[in-house]
Amino acid sequence: MKRLGDVLLDAGHITPAQLETALDLQRRNGRSLGRVLVDIQALSDDQLVTALATQIGLRVVDLTDFTIDGNAARLVPEQVCRRHNALPIGHEDGKLLVAMADPANVFAIDDIRSATRLDVKPVVATRPDVMAAIDRFHRGDEEMDQLASGFQEADHGDDLASVTEVVEDAPIVKFVNILISQAVQDRASDIHVEPAEKDLRVRFRIDGVLHEVMRSPKSITAGVTSRLKIMADINIAERRIPQDGRLSTVVNGKKVDLRVATLPTVWGEKIVMRILDNSTAMLQLSDLGFGPTNYDIYARSFAKPYGMILVTGPTGSGKSTTLYATLNIVSNPQVNVITVEDPVEYKLPGINQVQTNAKAGLTFAAALRSILRSDPDVVLLGEIRDRETAHIAIEAALTGHLVLSTLHTNDAPSAIVRLTEMGIEPFLVGSALDCVLAQRLARKLCARCKESYVPSRQALADMRMPLPPDEPPPTLYRPVGCSACAKTGYRGRIALHEVMAVSEDIERLAVERAPTLSIAQVAREQGMVTLRDDGLAKVRAGLTSAEEILRVVV
Repeated sequence: MKRLGDVLLDAGHITPAQLETALDLQRRNGRSLGRVLVDIQALSDDQLVTALATQIGLRVVDLTDFTIDGNAARLVPEQVCRRHNALPIGHEDGKLLVAMADPANVFAIDDIRSATRLDVKPVVATRPDVMAAIDRFHRGDEEMDQLASGFQEADHGDDLASVTEVVEDAPIVKFVNILISQAVQDRASDIHVEPAEKDLRVRFRIDGVLHEVMRSPKSITAGVTSRLKIMADINIAERRIPQDGRLSTVVNGKKVDLRVATLPTVWGEKIVMRILDNSTAMLQLSDLGFGPTNYDIYARSFAKPYGMILVTGPTGSGKSTTLYATLNIVSNPQVNVITVEDPVEYKLPGINQVQTNAKAGLTFAAALRSILRSDPDVVLLGEIRDRETAHIAIEAALTGHLVLSTLHTNDAPSAIVRLTEMGIEPFLVGSALDCVLAQRLARKLCARCKESYVPSRQALADMRMPLPPDEPPPTLYRPVGCSACAKTGYRGRIALHEVMAVSEDIERLAVERAPTLSIAQVAREQGMVTLRDDGLAKVRAGLTSAEEILRVVV
């Protein structure tokens, strides 16, 4: 059998100098040659897997496409799997099929053989794929069920003393920690903990869609609720009114922030936790899926030194992410940027961020009045909720400030009518407003399993995708489902945009108090791409499916 170094040299993956350096490091730290080469970035995981398979004569398995036998995966304890970067994935020829990042590790094979009392047949997979599969199959589901069932027999009542006693009990603490870890591993954006008449339901929002992940005994509801309220520094004795808080925890060595909101219901307090991914605050606008036309219109707006830019859409449509990405462009040492938010979700370097506090009288309007005396160049207002806030923001935009904010409307043209309904004079709206960006989030097709097809003309008509008579139907893609996307056919999300620049004609319509339909018609004539058209363009590009666009856009 050839040595690994010779295999890598013959394949041209490394140079003799890199091999010499790696061998020296291997002698000093005792690690395998392949891992040393990967650590010094002389070799990728895929190249290492290919070389190991060539050297030993084993086959390579792509775990993202391989259907893993869950029963086989759970034969080996999680600690053993993680220690050896190996996971049983099935049975073959009477042997246990084990995916390994280092198939030459005889100690791993011996440990797995001892734990399962089965002969082991190793196959090769990349280290990241093995670790992702371990995370997927050694989740906390069973442990959570065991912890929850321990409370099923006991009825802890509903008094504060018993709730506190349950909260201090280690199983509840462990239950909540596993719940948050599982949500992070599943790429969830929100965790819904919902008390019902007979049980406690937990749902995760993944790629914009809610999935029920478990139901637990009713008896643990008070303990879980109080534990989460204590972690978020919320008053556990107050159950009659909604409360907000924030908590931080560490999952797999990474700090995770969560925004917590409680809501009293007839069966107890519902808790929704928004998982805040700090990496989204540093995204670039080019990462958000803007079409060329939409990006050009929007870029011209935030390049101006004054005026108002509004981002509209429902809750959870990515408005804050777009505003933060815009701030990353306009913010520099020569510009004074101040934000007013409720709450401050992401802390940005070099930017002055103000957290509102209604109890202390620091509302959006009060904070905005104060920061205008702090010599700002750019003002980001978390949300325009009332007439007073809208009026001050309009005045700021008219007096030389660039104002960024959000508004809850269905589309871009509706923003003008919404502001006038708040009591703002139409001529002020037309003069101050420079651009409105409406946004939605649609699920992206899984790149590994999406399937191409050519729809019929009738199917295109049903999907409201007009096609000229002399043009052949385009090739579209639809979801299939694989292990990489949890059998949903979708993985990740992409933004749909509708950007309306406020021209002189639209400003005139605003002064005349024209209805939304009239404003929308003029905007389309002047080149505005609607949410539907932007979504259909992304369907033709193979990024999402027509069914998904029809789900999120009317």
